[in-house]
Amino acid sequence: MKQTPAVKTQNLTKRFGRHMAVNDVDLEIYSGQVYGLIGPNGAGKTTLIRMLTTAEDASSGEIYIGGEKLRSDRPQPHIKRQLGYLPDDYPLYDDLSVWDYLDYFARLYDLRGRQRQRRLQEVLELVNLEHKRRSRITSLSRGMKQRLGLARTILHNPTLLLLDEPVSGLDPIARQQFREVIKTLQSVGMTILISSHVLSDLAELCTAIGIMELGFLVESAPLEELYQRLSRQQIWISTQDDSQQVAAWLSQSAKVEGIEQARAGVLKMQFSGSQAEAAALLRSLVQSGFSVYDFRCVQDSLEDIFFKVGHQQSS
Repeated sequence: MKQTPAVKTQNLTKRFGRHMAVNDVDLEIYSGQVYGLIGPNGAGKTTLIRMLTTAEDASSGEIYIGGEKLRSDRPQPHIKRQLGYLPDDYPLYDDLSVWDYLDYFARLYDLRGRQRQRRLQEVLELVNLEHKRRSRITSLSRGMKQRLGLARTILHNPTLLLLDEPVSGLDPIARQQFREVIKTLQSVGMTILISSHVLSDLAELCTAIGIMELGFLVESAPLEELYQRLSRQQIWISTQDDSQQVAAWLSQSAKVEGIEQARAGVLKMQFSGSQAEAAALLRSLVQSGFSVYDFRCVQDSLEDIFFKVGHQQSS
């Protein structure tokens, strides 16, 4: 029996006057997935997320959350309680303490008594802010504020988490801390949609990726499938010999193409062979008398795949 998607859209479209922000998008995200949404500014990512959160009405098309259709003519609070939404401009009340801020929102979610106290403690520990519970929000670093925003977003224990550029402007340490929280949420089965320009973070976190261009969802697939289908293998060779001679020798291999000199003494090339064939290539290089001191096989990154898909769309 086919699994019901946690999120599904059919022909989802949003127009602002003559501008088509989201164009006929069919999207499926399954329970437990971490789905990364990538694309340039203006591609329609934020508009799509806002429609999924019911903050923006669709011009046409349909949205299903857990198999139930979202409707604009009725409130559907039971669906909205399943959603946790962290926009890129979330509100923080700087004069409040961390605990009072979360307590305020917990009351709005109708968490009561010991349940509320227990849940506040749980989310503070999850985002590693328990030691800041009495601190004023204005004293927090940007990374701490982002984690506090995430804590507020998950207070009511949603099943679907929608994050729009949550690591924007964070330093590497703060991004790592945020990633660890997301991994924890994934481990307990939460479904997560995350939009970000930091593709290295998404490559580490996500199980599936969607790529948007000019309002269209031009790719949507499990991450491993994207790598298998669109990622090329490169070999980087560092040698003490004349690079042109090494390149001429390598060009005789049917598995090697696109040889370039990356820098002095270092060549990079596309390689279409297997790991065994790469090992054989290295062995032949050495047996032919070349002095090789570094030989590395690397796959195209998610960023490489993104640029490749963008180039295909524009050509």
